[in-house]
Amino acid sequence: MANDQRAPFSVSRTTFAVAVSLTIATPVASLAGTYDDGWLTYNKGLKGERYSELNQISLDTVVDLKPICTAELGDAGGFQSGPVVVGNSMFVTTANTTVGLDAKNCRIKWQNVYKNQQPPVFAVNRGVAYFEETLYRGTPDGRLLAINAESGKTTWTAAVGDPLHGEFLSSAPIAWKGLVFIGIAGSDWGVRGRVMAFNAKTGKEVWRFYTVPMGTEPGAETWTDPNTATHGGGGMWASYTLDPESEELFVPVGNPAPDFRPDIRPGANLYTNSVVVLNAKTGKLKWYHQFTKNDGLDQDLGAAPVLYKAANGKRMLVAGSKDGFLYGIDRDTQTVEFKTAVTTISNPTNAKMPPADGVRLCPGYVGGIEWNGAAYNPKQQTLYVGSVDWCMVFKSGDAQYRPGGFYYGTGVSFAPKDSGKGWVSAVDATTGALRWKHETEAPVVAAVTPTAGGMVFTGDGNGNFLALDSSTGKEVYKYDIGGSMGGGVITYQVDGVQYVAATAGNISRSGLGARGVPTVTVFSLRARSATITHTKVKVDPLRDSLAKLDEHGRGDKLFGQFCATCHGADGSGGIGPDLRRIGNPIAVTAFVKSPIPPMPKLFPAVLTEGDVRDVANYVAQLEKPKSGGEDAATLGK
Repeated sequence: MANDQRAPFSVSRTTFAVAVSLTIATPVASLAGTYDDGWLTYNKGLKGERYSELNQISLDTVVDLKPICTAELGDAGGFQSGPVVVGNSMFVTTANTTVGLDAKNCRIKWQNVYKNQQPPVFAVNRGVAYFEETLYRGTPDGRLLAINAESGKTTWTAAVGDPLHGEFLSSAPIAWKGLVFIGIAGSDWGVRGRVMAFNAKTGKEVWRFYTVPMGTEPGAETWTDPNTATHGGGGMWASYTLDPESEELFVPVGNPAPDFRPDIRPGANLYTNSVVVLNAKTGKLKWYHQFTKNDGLDQDLGAAPVLYKAANGKRMLVAGSKDGFLYGIDRDTQTVEFKTAVTTISNPTNAKMPPADGVRLCPGYVGGIEWNGAAYNPKQQTLYVGSVDWCMVFKSGDAQYRPGGFYYGTGVSFAPKDSGKGWVSAVDATTGALRWKHETEAPVVAAVTPTAGGMVFTGDGNGNFLALDSSTGKEVYKYDIGGSMGGGVITYQVDGVQYVAATAGNISRSGLGARGVPTVTVFSLRARSATITHTKVKVDPLRDSLAKLDEHGRGDKLFGQFCATCHGADGSGGIGPDLRRIGNPIAVTAFVKSPIPPMPKLFPAVLTEGDVRDVANYVAQLEKPKSGGEDAATLGK
């Protein structure tokens, strides 16, 4: 059993060694709160339901819903964080910053800026866990931080992943009974996945479970060639679910690696593409369900599952997959009770070896249900889930593992004339029958939140913040929030007033976000004449670091922040083309300014003229491959 008690890296108790805390006068007034009026985890409660009993904002009153304040957080790039609200304080993260806000007016109480100790792998973070006045979060260079929720100061730092081998922490951890649970991300970089529990007071590792088993660990035989398990993937990248009564931890496990060459890693490849159920205190395996064996299409499980009791009395687990299906599983028998399609499914069989010239499949690797999964309304016995409807062309090719580089096996491209849209679907929580579907302009990767007021709050990649009638799916409210939505949408109550907070400004790889800067917007019912209050953090970590670098350093930093996730850390390509073949900075500049979708348009809203120049010059000096060449037109393919 993978239950090694040894921590591979170090823990340091420090306040300022790896983080700068910018504390603004007034501390957190109160951290008291309940699950009824606060939002204490990424998915509200440990069981992942995302349902709120609040009902001030209803079908009758939603017409008066208005934004009251915004907080701009800096650190432009991927913004997929889910806010947490405790008492009157809201906590939200970007890739390198944690911010404490007043949940009523967006006033910034403090800002904690983490400085990477090693080169970061992937600049994204999905949020914090809260436990006994302390916040816990991961970093792009594989650290776990503990931050005092009142002062914003870092109390300890644990180095738990190796970024030089593609390991980082992007998921929102959860905390329970003195333990903090989080797993290593980096399937696409060829990590060997593991989920761990840490002592909340000290940061010491308590147990670990490898999601890619080796040696005598149960499931190791499903990697027919044991050597492939060393870089077999199985990372975790969203959040987790826990049942306090049964003391079970539910872990959604990502794809195997290399992504698109299942022939290289024969066997079922446990525990990739699975929900793994562990004893939360010991890390020992209780049971698992694998959704796709030997996956060759990167259609893995990212979102945390939902736990509930169905109308027929069965204890259910519901999980959404990138394969486009919502699965309902009986926890007691581990049998699949329903499997409901919530997006376009075409050629659904797992392609064991996509042809070299490609095959069009639906959903694509950015399709289906992404990092925000289903929500559950117990009063209506209904599940709600957002999804991405976007087909892609899958291709096979060479797969070579390089530490810290993408391990794909060639990759994917967007099918000609295909463009992404989204769905919000309502599903019967007992039978899995589809009750309604609402089509959106752009993919839905933001969270979906139902309430007792008959609302379903969510948003899409075009920046449409939406409220739907939970019974019919009819759109009852729409607001342009100013940026692509890819993170949390929550509701809470402070001093008797219901609020809704939504995150926007996600600049994502592969078209799932290309507008705005990281911003939290808070809504409430109020007079139409009221003004909106705007606040902004004192330090933008990205701009602050760029100001201290020379031209090459700025180009390197910007490339890592906005380009490397598609084109590889060395520019050799991944889901984007090989940039090493482009030797002309003029051509690169022209394309960055007028990109071909799905590459996001970053200029001039996010990148300045100088930023574009520095990136173009950086790309021009990348080490060239030994053969071949491309012109600027290739950048759009």
